[in-house]
Amino acid sequence: MENYDVILEYFQNAKEPVNASKVAADTGIDKKEVDKVMKKLKKEEKIVSPKRCYWEIKK
Repeated sequence: MENYDVILEYFQNAKEPVNASKVAADTGIDKKEVDKVMKKLKKEEKIVSPKRCYWEIKK
C-alpha cells in the first residue's frame, strides 16, 4: 500500500482532527513524506482544517 493510501485511510479512521506529527508517529511514515501527501490531500480537498495545524477528512 502506498503512503498516500495509508495516510488517507488514517484520516478516514481518525476520531478527531490530527496534525502531521501525530500522523507520522502513528503510521511510521517519515514526517516529510506525510507533509507531502497531506499537501496533495489538501489540494484534492479530501482533508480540511477545523483549527490551525489540525486536519480531518472532509465530510
